[in-house]
Amino acid sequence: MSRVELFARIRRDRRLEPDLSVRALAERYGVHRRTVREALESAVPKERKKPPPRRSVLEPAYGLIDEMLRADLSAPRKQKHTTARIYQRLITEHGFTAAGRTVVYEYVARRRPELVAELREEQRHLQGMVPQQHQPGEEAEVDFADVWVRVAGTVLKCHLFTLRLSFSGRAVHRVFLSEGQEAFMEGHVEAFRALGGIPTRHIRYDNLRPAVQRVCFGRSRVESQNWVKFRSHFGFDAFYCIPGKDGAHEKGGVEQEGGRFRRTHLVPVPEVASLTELNEKIAAIDLAEDERILHGQRVSIGFNFAHEAELLAPVPFEEFDTGSTLTPKVGRDSRITVRQSQYSVPARFIGRKVRVSLRANEVLVFDRTTIIARHVRLTRRGESHDELDHYLEILLGKPGALAGSTALATARAEGTFTSAHEAFWSAARAAHGNGDGTRALIEVLLLHRRLPAEAVITGITTALDAGSTSPELVAIEARKAAASTARDQPLLDDADLSDLGIDTTVIPKIIDDTPDPREHAPPTPVSTAAPVISLRSRRELPATSTPLPSVAIYDQLLRRTKGTSA
Repeated sequence: MSRVELFARIRRDRRLEPDLSVRALAERYGVHRRTVREALESAVPKERKKPPPRRSVLEPAYGLIDEMLRADLSAPRKQKHTTARIYQRLITEHGFTAAGRTVVYEYVARRRPELVAELREEQRHLQGMVPQQHQPGEEAEVDFADVWVRVAGTVLKCHLFTLRLSFSGRAVHRVFLSEGQEAFMEGHVEAFRALGGIPTRHIRYDNLRPAVQRVCFGRSRVESQNWVKFRSHFGFDAFYCIPGKDGAHEKGGVEQEGGRFRRTHLVPVPEVASLTELNEKIAAIDLAEDERILHGQRVSIGFNFAHEAELLAPVPFEEFDTGSTLTPKVGRDSRITVRQSQYSVPARFIGRKVRVSLRANEVLVFDRTTIIARHVRLTRRGESHDELDHYLEILLGKPGALAGSTALATARAEGTFTSAHEAFWSAARAAHGNGDGTRALIEVLLLHRRLPAEAVITGITTALDAGSTSPELVAIEARKAAASTARDQPLLDDADLSDLGIDTTVIPKIIDDTPDPREHAPPTPVSTAAPVISLRSRRELPATSTPLPSVAIYDQLLRRTKGTSA
């Protein structure tokens, strides 16, 4: 029974039996008469008096510990006292051994936040946010956000670059395979082009590795040299936020924008053939979002941006190479190693150094000023990407290496080695053997360097229909298909003429009114030569009536024996 219930029963019995004495009530409930009197005076029991707190054995060292903790308030972040260090100093420097380690730990855990709060109160500094007003055309914010994309059937972790104008809220988004310096600068270039200008004051950043090499005290930073050159070329300043979570509110607009765009437009996981296709879709989404109205605003983003666009600084006409330039050496496997990933180059460059431009989403390989290879950038260590065309000269001498080559597997996966190539290879091997049949296929693959892929496939199909596996016949038919396509393709269509300012409705009239020069031209002689036709089926040579030569005279040579003369 609680004390409140005891008081309630004593008061109830007294109401029901007014003649009961205090002694009788005390004997009934087994309590002291003083308790009965307290219950009759008040239904609420008095609170028990708490004993005075016991004096801590650590109390003599309170001042010493507080002095160490106050010194930590202005010490470097990585050179502050740990609790173990405080306990060690109490013993070695002050000879205090009365308290144990646990007592010191409990006091430090309670006292440290109290001293921080006291310091803030002394400085009249409170945590919070102050609303800001941004002038049009002056400021922007940049950040990366992680995003997953299914590219050609493979799920890849990519990075969403976002640049957001602080005044209008107009944002530009692009997806890159990495958030390295190449993607960082290329994202800026794409954003400046899309916006048509550059903020005149500064752009806010957190301490991204592509821009900042070392964080110093305050807002001073040691910047990357390439990043300094980039800022100098486009003419804008960088504003770096406080490190950690405390600085996130300084660019809260882009922090929220990256997550909002990902939830709104990249859910579920987008499926695209390439990141170029995805970025084209994102660019269209950015334009459509001009109709969106931000929270607390009365007009749309596009309305505010129309006013802000006029105040942005112009974009320089000169191009800036955002890629990193490398000069790797081509190995015996016709590959180069770039950032721990391997890419194939044409076999004729084995043993030579080539120039590589490493960009955000692709790798360009140059021989002087000519692009000799182009690959999608790989992001995982040890990955490789081979193109079958780069190994054709080697495979002419080693045709047996084609079947198990990684280049062939890659071509099949990417769809460049089609079913028509497979059929031609099978027919050529059946007709000429593995070695010669594979060489015939390689000669056909070499045609892709000079003719469109559709024309070569048409040539392969025509040759197979005629029952032939001759590379020469494939070349002839491929050239015919390419020439036919070129004749059927108009030099300028109606859309091109409209872009040039030509009224397409008056062209038929002009054509009808123009005299035909063939009306007054001399007649063209009729050719009596037979037309050239394509080989469509296998034809046998016509039979001949000429008798075969006799070999009877040669039988005399077989009848000659040793010691005889002719």
